[in-house]
Amino acid sequence: MKIRMDYGRQGLELDVPQDADVFLVRETSAVPDETAAIQEALRYPIGCKPLCEGLRPGMTVAVAHTDITRATPNDRLLPVILAELEAGGIRREDITLLNGLGTHRPQTESELRAMLGDGIVDHYRCLQHDATDEQGLVSLGDSRRGHPLKVNRHLLEADLKILTGFIEPHFFAGYSGGPKAVLPGLAGAETVFANHSPAMIAEPGAGFDRTLGNPIWEEMLEAALRVENTFLVNVTLNRENAITGVFAGDLRAAHAAGCNFVRQSSRYEIDQPYDVVVTTNSGYPLDQNLYQCVKGLAAAAKAVRQGGAILLLAACEEGLPDHGEYARLLREASSPQALLNTVLQPGFTCQDSWQVQIQAQVQLKAYVTVYSEGLSDAQVADSLLAPCRNLAAGLEALIERYGPRICVLPQGPLTILDLV
Repeated sequence: MKIRMDYGRQGLELDVPQDADVFLVRETSAVPDETAAIQEALRYPIGCKPLCEGLRPGMTVAVAHTDITRATPNDRLLPVILAELEAGGIRREDITLLNGLGTHRPQTESELRAMLGDGIVDHYRCLQHDATDEQGLVSLGDSRRGHPLKVNRHLLEADLKILTGFIEPHFFAGYSGGPKAVLPGLAGAETVFANHSPAMIAEPGAGFDRTLGNPIWEEMLEAALRVENTFLVNVTLNRENAITGVFAGDLRAAHAAGCNFVRQSSRYEIDQPYDVVVTTNSGYPLDQNLYQCVKGLAAAAKAVRQGGAILLLAACEEGLPDHGEYARLLREASSPQALLNTVLQPGFTCQDSWQVQIQAQVQLKAYVTVYSEGLSDAQVADSLLAPCRNLAAGLEALIERYGPRICVLPQGPLTILDLV
């Protein structure tokens, strides 16, 4: 049977055996009017007073938004929020938009315009977070785990902070959205590295579908709660990137409601693992580089048997990428075990270590092969993975070698499979 796989900007069709188990996010209807739904959420929020009641002329507002690696419809979400602020007496010159890059690269001018729209870029102050700029960070003290909490100065100095984003399953923070707008989005590099450290990643509670009891998410929440006067605006999306829900208001309450909404559509229980799992990284923008695609591998790892195989379909139009430390860490390792040994050395700290650590863990469980038109065979091999150039032949070979029980995740990490 033919299955549409979320791959790159256009997707692709994959022919899989008739008896393969296919898991898609359960269909959720888009809201009939996105602008009206966002307005209603701002005016009737969860767990706090309406946004307009906290506005007063002369106050400054920082609006945090996600970067180009996330599917948040910033160009549809932000104009509604900005209009609500201005209707409440906030001047444009008192509003700052902050691109929550975490430790990712800054966006180009054209990327910012594609993300936000010309109207926002041309008429509002748009800043990009720099996690390495100590002058642009303010200390909030240490977390309960003793990690330094440093956050963007522009965010903290604003009278009101609006944290936007979208909620989807996350491979080590449980779910995206919520406090992730602050940590890692607008946190200092030292803070991100500590929160994403090998020891934190290795803790049992760190993974999909868990926030409470997840040490990484709980520290993210701790950092976000130290930022005063916040208002959360998170959305959920369907496969066509249409908004299916808006969860606004109190950081904890609104995010919890959104996570519950996503859980109902994304989580499945399975009674035994699979020989072969075919996955994606949910298409563009999440599969624009191999670094991001570790999320799709982590989703597949929850469903594959020990010693089984994973086939990842990811466009990777940006390559590995060239920025960051992900490619270097992989290139310098001789094997997944050697890579894991390096990362787990006492005191080891490096950007992107969290991604290679999880990739190594997946590879120690299953054989991984990658179909990607954006990567050369040499790039895939340097990443300690096996290239696949012919999907039909590659899948057939995996079935012959590893077994006939097959699972297909057309939307990759947007689906959560739990063995019960």
